[in-house]
Amino acid sequence: MFQGLERKLWKNGAPKRGLSMSLYLTFPVAMFWIANQAEWFEDHVIQRKRELWPPEKEGQRQELEAFKERIRKQREEKLLGAARQNP
Repeated sequence: MFQGLERKLWKNGAPKRGLSMSLYLTFPVAMFWIANQAEWFEDHVIQRKRELWPPEKEGQRQELEAFKERIRKQREEKLLGAARQNP
């Protein structure tokens, strides 16, 4: 009785489907588990982020703000000049 059932299962590819289904379920669970490891996350991901984007220095921030202010003033002067010429 079971021999016929066994032949049907193997013939229909049930083990192959079972293997692929277990892979489909295992991969996301494993990735979720790895991502929720706080120590690993701090050691690897945050360290890599700091390497790629180092913290800004105060002088850099001030230079950027001064540059933005200069550009804003130039734009305002340009618009005021255009408004004065076209009443």
